[in-house]
Amino acid sequence: MAEQPTHPTGTNTSAGGPPPASEPTSSGPKKSSVGIHGITESAHYSIEEMGPKRSLQTLLSVNHVDGFDCPSCAWGDPDPDHRKIAEFCENGAKAVAWEATRKRVDVAFFAEHSIADLRERDGHWLEAQGRLAQPMHLAPGATHYAPITWKDALTLTADRLRGLADPDRAVFYTSGRTSNEAAFLYQLLARRLGTNNLPDCSNMCHESSGAALTETLGVGKGLITYADITKHADLIIIVGQNPGTCHPRMLTALEEAKQRGARIIAANPLPEAGFGRFHNPQTARGLAGPGTKLADRYLPVRINGDLALFAGLNRALIEQEDARPGSALDHEFIDRYCDGFEAAAAAWRALDWSRIETLSGLSRRRIKDCAAEVLAADSVIVCWAMGLTQHRNAVATIREIVNFHLLRGNIGRPGAGPAPIRGHSNVQGDRTMGIWEKMPDTFLDKLREEFGFDPPRAHGLDTVDSIRAMRDGKVDVFIGLGGNFAAATPDTEVTEAALATCALTVHVATKLNRSHLCHGTEALLLPCLGRTERDQQPSGEQFVTVEDTMAMVHASRGRLLPGSPHLRSEVAIVADLGHTLFGDDLGWRAMRDDYALIRRRIEHIVPGFHAFEQRVRQPGGFMLPRAPRDSRTFPTSTGKARFTVNPPTAHEVPPGHLLLTTVRSHDQFNTTVYGLDDRYRGIKGGRRVVFLNRDDLRDLHLHDGDLVDLVSVNPDGERRAPGFRAVRYPTPRGCAAAYYPETNVLVALDSTAETSNTPTTKSIVIRVEPVSLTAQPTLRRVSS
Repeated sequence: MAEQPTHPTGTNTSAGGPPPASEPTSSGPKKSSVGIHGITESAHYSIEEMGPKRSLQTLLSVNHVDGFDCPSCAWGDPDPDHRKIAEFCENGAKAVAWEATRKRVDVAFFAEHSIADLRERDGHWLEAQGRLAQPMHLAPGATHYAPITWKDALTLTADRLRGLADPDRAVFYTSGRTSNEAAFLYQLLARRLGTNNLPDCSNMCHESSGAALTETLGVGKGLITYADITKHADLIIIVGQNPGTCHPRMLTALEEAKQRGARIIAANPLPEAGFGRFHNPQTARGLAGPGTKLADRYLPVRINGDLALFAGLNRALIEQEDARPGSALDHEFIDRYCDGFEAAAAAWRALDWSRIETLSGLSRRRIKDCAAEVLAADSVIVCWAMGLTQHRNAVATIREIVNFHLLRGNIGRPGAGPAPIRGHSNVQGDRTMGIWEKMPDTFLDKLREEFGFDPPRAHGLDTVDSIRAMRDGKVDVFIGLGGNFAAATPDTEVTEAALATCALTVHVATKLNRSHLCHGTEALLLPCLGRTERDQQPSGEQFVTVEDTMAMVHASRGRLLPGSPHLRSEVAIVADLGHTLFGDDLGWRAMRDDYALIRRRIEHIVPGFHAFEQRVRQPGGFMLPRAPRDSRTFPTSTGKARFTVNPPTAHEVPPGHLLLTTVRSHDQFNTTVYGLDDRYRGIKGGRRVVFLNRDDLRDLHLHDGDLVDLVSVNPDGERRAPGFRAVRYPTPRGCAAAYYPETNVLVALDSTAETSNTPTTKSIVIRVEPVSLTAQPTLRRVSS
């Protein structure tokens, strides 16, 4: 085993590879989204990667009943009868083209490029090289990956797992893009081995949502449907979310809501193009007309000020009810379905408005004007994403949003309810299938009844705890089913060093990424089929299933021939590893050969999946039950929806420092960077920029375009991300923003949300240091 690294104190400079040489230009934020530019960008990227014929073959199958689910975000689909020919967005088209590219990373590529050489490349370059073409092995002490047969790769992995002194010395990580069938087999494999170490990307995103919703409503998922937005909601509040970049198809649903008269409020530290005018590329009004103005009201909340915002809204509702009894609250709902109201109401009455204003960055008048919109609406939806979940007080913030819904009975009726918007296709389905380190005994009991072995009961490691365990020399084997673990996780240098302590790292992947170069003593790359490709098994062509953010389960069928004869499906890889490790004790080979057998097992174990095979073959699939929505029953510890007391807090920032939030560029999906532009924020040709308020620039004696280092301040020392260009931008005072994964280096591993243990990548205290006070700015301002 490699030598165990010490925990760094002082300066940390790793940032997922060297910065690109290009210098960015800036033209300022845009006030509208999509339009003709969305079409031309989609077409250009798709044709460049796939060619014209292949582009048509794939893009016209995306999100259709007989096609495949988009490998990008988890946004829901319209009813089958209302889907358009082009049922995809710009980022969806890029995700498809990224996967279905004609480029290949083959044996010759790895012979030419050593590990040391590849580590000098940035993540954008690595993934742009193309699809992994066959299994590769990095032997102990080797400098290059070399080819290996599937049989030898699986035998090597099984031998290492079989030889562990304790099953808990293995970690099984999962990406959200994994299908239901593969995820179910994967958790079965881990638990058959004897461990619940099943970290996944949800630990880093909506874990806070699940924790808060489960505690207060009894179900860790959102409670809305696509039709709730388009047909029923009177008011939609979008907070801590950037739909124009992260969930672009959501804009179409919001436009439908607007056209029937719904109101939209957007609360976010950065003004995003998706809140402005939406130029729907599939309508004449969108292409040639004025488009549709989406947000009726924009609240420039300070970073981490959302808890104070909703506490203020709830106080305003209580004040209205106290002044005019019966005018603001749904007492019938509260009395029948809820508990804890009196304590929560007393806490709101005691709140100091000046503190709410300070923490939220919003005036009392602005919050009360928002509350007036709430009072005028019968049905209210609140949508949120990572802007809420990745803070120290994230769980408290989401509990306060639940309070907001409960006060007016906005649970269990059309057009109302909480809506955590999942950012990765099937990340919600993976959790449903058992990818969680803390699955309840009811699930484990069903697993035992179905398969005849007793699953482990002790809770396993989540993502952050897995990194800590690897860092401390407590993990020998790391297996990643998809994803880019080293780039997606916090504290980049610590994470990369932690992976290096493992005796074996195994990555099931479609493309080369940074994680594959942060290897253990020995490493394997196992190339798998993508969503776009046909999956042929002995019983015939297979399909898989996914669950979207609205709890709809539907089928996904690839249309392209596999990109290499050496590719295997994720299901086949996991099943073959199970068979190699345990023999055919659980029917691994039969499940590999016919995925319907996996679905039959799921049907017996997972609630809501009765008649799975029949229902998922229906156009559009089926919806999973969610008791609070379906029947206003609440499977909480008290049997009722729970009001909670959440004193407003916000991250404290020392004088001379700023609070940094990490964001995606528009040319990016999670850690995958498609290009170096961010059209909606006016950035072209580079990613190492930091968005700063003009007054903060002045106070820091900086100019627009100055070269700076970002230094985060943590209890265990400072971490540095060098070489960023300062960009003047309309952020709230004291707030800054920069792209990830370049800034993940700044997030301390031990800086996590209370209860959920989610990394706090949206609230990082930083110091901005000029590289040279005499250097002339090189960032160019260009006209819009």
